[in-house]
Parts: sequence; structure tokens; C-alpha cells
Amino acid sequence: METHPSFRSGAIALDEMLNDIEVPSLVAPDLSDLPQNCRNEAKDLFAPKKQKAWKEVQQAEARCDFAPNKVRVFFTDPHFGIISLWNKSLYGRTLTDIKADDSMVDFFAVNTSRLIRQFLGDYLNKGDWCIVTSPKRRHKARNFASLISARLAELLDIPFYEDLAECPSRHRVGAVFSLTGEPPKQRNVIVYDDFVTTGSTMLSMRNLLLPLGYNLIFFTSIRNKL
Repeated sequence: METHPSFRSGAIALDEMLNDIEVPSLVAPDLSDLPQNCRNEAKDLFAPKKQKAWKEVQQAEARCDFAPNKVRVFFTDPHFGIISLWNKSLYGRTLTDIKADDSMVDFFAVNTSRLIRQFLGDYLNKGDWCIVTSPKRRHKARNFASLISARLAELLDIPFYEDLAECPSRHRVGAVFSLTGEPPKQRNVIVYDDFVTTGSTMLSMRNLLLPLGYNLIFFTSIRNKL
């Protein structure tokens, strides 16, 4: 083999080596004949199943461990406060499990009645009080908040106005309530709900009753926020 004059002494000629290299084909193979389970099809990250699974993770069911000394007054606006007994927690019983347990009605009522007496003191003993709760929009046959309110009325020795308000919509945000019958005769009204998340239901009750001249105080057993 002749040496090119521009090659350095001892250099290796690559001409014959390059001729032996096979260039791979760039034509994509046809995968249409492969079995369905062998195809590596692209997955839609926003497919409905994926969205549903992500939504379930994001909306893990709330729990409560009933830890003591969690009494709070939280405000949805500067002029509207709600008094809560317990707070949502990372561990404990789920709210679905709590609502399904009949024994929890009395547990909630006894502990919440103590909270109410603690806040109202002698004012509660002077009479002219009643208790109401939000409209039944789910579980009308067995409404947890209504069952607790009825038991609270017994423990506090005040009337309970069940089904005082109604709501044509199941949506809680921006809901508008209306009276279903005669308004309470008592001028001081305890508005109770078992769980409060945004406070929008309580706010709707306030918007319904405040223009009628009632003195209102708002209680919940569990604030559904960390």
C-alpha cells in the first residue's frame, strides 16, 4: 500500500477500515402487526383515569384525632367568627367513619355542649335561646348535624328548630338559603354545624337570620382545615 505524501510516518490508513463499516438503516420498522400488548404506545398524561387518580390523592378524606385544647375562633371575614372545638388532623378517624357511628352523636353533643356553656356562661341560663343548623342537602334520612343539634338542645334545655332553612342547590359555595316556616321566637340563636371547611354554609345562615334581628353565635365541632 502506497503512503500518501501528506501522511506522517507511522500513521494508519483508515480507507479499508471505513469500507468495512455497515451504516444502520434509518427506516422505522412497521409495528402495526405486533400484538396489542407488545406495543409501546404513548400514554396521555391527562387521560380521565389519570386525572381521577390525581384528584383522589389531592382530596384525601379528612380525619380528626379529637385532640384536646384545640378550641379556636376562626374568621371567614373580620366580622364573622366561628367557634370550633376540634381541628382536622393528619391521623385519626375519617369523617365518613365518624358520621356512620351512632355513638358519635352523643360524643359530639356532650363535648360541644360544654364548649357552648363555657362561652355563653350565665347568658345561656337567662333563657331566650334556641339552636338551628344548616339545611339538609345530603343524607336527609340521617343527617349527622341535625342529630347532634337535637341532642344539644336536650343538654342545653333550649328548643331546636329542625329544617328551619332550605336550599335548592347542593352546592355549598355561594348558596342562598330561605326560611321553610315560622322563624324562631327566641331572639338569641345558636347556629351549629358538625364540620366547617370554608364557612360558606354558616355565612349563608348568617345572611338569612341576621336581617331578621336575631343575635347569632356560631359553633362547629370540627374545623375541617389544618
